[in-house]
Amino acid sequence: MEKKIGFIGSGNMANAIIYGIINSKVAPAGSITVFDVDTTKTAALHTEAGVQVADSAAQVVEGCDILFLAVKPHIIPAVLKEIASSISASQIVVSIAAGVTLAQLAVMAGHDVKLVRVMPNTPAMVNAGMSSLTPNALVQPEEMQDITAIFNSFGRSAVVPESQIHAVTGISGSSPAYVFMFIEALADAGVMGGLPRDQAYQFAAQTVLGSAKMVLETGEHPGRLKDMVCSPGGTTIEAVKTLESQGFRAAVMDAVVSCMDKSRKLSGQ
Repeated sequence: MEKKIGFIGSGNMANAIIYGIINSKVAPAGSITVFDVDTTKTAALHTEAGVQVADSAAQVVEGCDILFLAVKPHIIPAVLKEIASSISASQIVVSIAAGVTLAQLAVMAGHDVKLVRVMPNTPAMVNAGMSSLTPNALVQPEEMQDITAIFNSFGRSAVVPESQIHAVTGISGSSPAYVFMFIEALADAGVMGGLPRDQAYQFAAQTVLGSAKMVLETGEHPGRLKDMVCSPGGTTIEAVKTLESQGFRAAVMDAVVSCMDKSRKLSGQ
C-alpha cells in the first residue's frame, strides 16, 4: 500500500494496528507517523517499530493519507477541534472511539470529510482481532479496500451498517471479557479437580481457541459441533444439561443485550 498513515494516540489498540500493518507488510514502518502527548510511548514505538514521530497532531494530519483517531472517546472533540481545519477532502479519517457516531464525527470534523467508524477488539493485540468497519457515503469502494487490508492485517474485519454497531459491540467489542471469565471459570473447575493452576489455564484457553477455530474453519453450525462432542449417556451431555438448567445461553444473551443497551445510551441513541 503506497499510503502515508498517521496515528493520533498510541495506546494498546493503536499499537496493535501499527504492528499489524508493519508485520504483514501492508505498509512499511517509515510510512507511519504517530503523535501522542505521552512522548515516552511514541519514543518507544520509534525505537522498536521504526515509525516516524510527530511533534503535534496537526503535523500528523498534514503528512498522511489515512488518519487514525486512536484516543479515548471523551478526547475526540478536543482533538478534532484542533485538527479539523487541516483535514483535506482526499484524506480518510478512521475513528476507533467507541460510542462516537459518524454524524457526531462529521459535525466535529466537517461534513465533507471521509470517515470510517471502526469497532475493533483487544485480540487484535495478538493478531486475532475482529473489527467492524462503517464508512460514510464519501468513502469510495477502492478506499475501503485499503482500510480493510489494514484491519485484516491483524485479524478479520467486516463492513457493517452503523445501525448494527451496537450488536457488534455486544458480541465482539466487549465479548473478550465474557470469554476471559469463561476461561477463568473453566480453570477454577480444573483446579477443583486437582489440576495445577497454570495447567488448568492452558487446557481451558487452548480449548476455547481450538473450538473457535473449528467454527471458523469448518463452516459447521456451532450446534452441530456441540452435538459431535455429546456422546449418548456421556459426560459432555451431562455437563450441557447442567449449563441449560442454569440458564447458560439465556444469561449470555442477556449480557449481550445489556451491553448493546449501554452502547446505545453512550451514543445518545
